[in-house]
Amino acid sequence: MAISPEALAHKIRDIPDFPKPGVLFKDITTLLQDGPGFHDAIDLLTERCRSLRPDAIVGMESRGFIFGAPVAYALGVGFVPVRKLGKLPAATITEEYDLEYGSNTVEMHRDAIRPGQRVVIVDDLLATGGTCKATIKLVERLGGIVAGTAFLVELKFLPGRQALSGYQVEAVIAYS
Repeated sequence: MAISPEALAHKIRDIPDFPKPGVLFKDITTLLQDGPGFHDAIDLLTERCRSLRPDAIVGMESRGFIFGAPVAYALGVGFVPVRKLGKLPAATITEEYDLEYGSNTVEMHRDAIRPGQRVVIVDDLLATGGTCKATIKLVERLGGIVAGTAFLVELKFLPGRQALSGYQVEAVIAYS
């Protein structure tokens, strides 16, 4: 049986003043290094995604790959990577977005999502919601249906959930 989200949260390390002064960074590498903890994290994320009945899981580079791919495997559905600009080999669509510390562009293969396909977007952390919102735009431009979003960690003191207003947001661990 999986551990509680509260117990899982204790496996995540705080790094003060990273990447800049005043930021308390939630470092998930300590959780990833803990085999049973990582297993429990995937199980808890999978359960939050199962009820959304996805046809595919979409994960953003790079930590969305770490969590999204095993969730897709556990659900028996495909995994669609969203990458940084210039990393995908076939024809792509792109979306630029703002994040906490600047801006970025993500891309997805043009044939990655079929019209009407239900997807759940999975990532490690919901902060401002910029990366996830850009990914939602990519999915919807291809005709996909965003059944929901799922995160290992949500920073409730940042506006991520508000940025994803109108979409179901699932989080295993929430920090206020």
